[in-house]
Amino acid sequence: MNTQNPCKKFESQREKVQTLLQENSRFKRIYEEYDYLSDNLWDLEQTEGISITDDFINYIKVETNYLEDEITFILLEKA
Repeated sequence: MNTQNPCKKFESQREKVQTLLQENSRFKRIYEEYDYLSDNLWDLEQTEGISITDDFINYIKVETNYLEDEITFILLEKA
C-alpha cells in the first residue's frame, strides 16, 4: 500500500509545471486529469472497506501512467 500521494511526482519541476499550466492549454488539461486521477487512485488504495473491482483500479492505473508519460514528454520537450 502506498503511504505517499503519487501526484507529487513532478514537485521537483514545480516552476516549469506552473509556467506550462498558464501557457499551454493542452498541458493544463492533461495535468489536471492526471492530478485528479492520481488523487482518486490514492484515495481508493488507502480507503479500507470499499468494494472496487480490480479492473477499475487497473484502468485508473493505466490511464494515470499514460498521462504521467505525456506530462514527462512535454516537460522534456520544453526543457
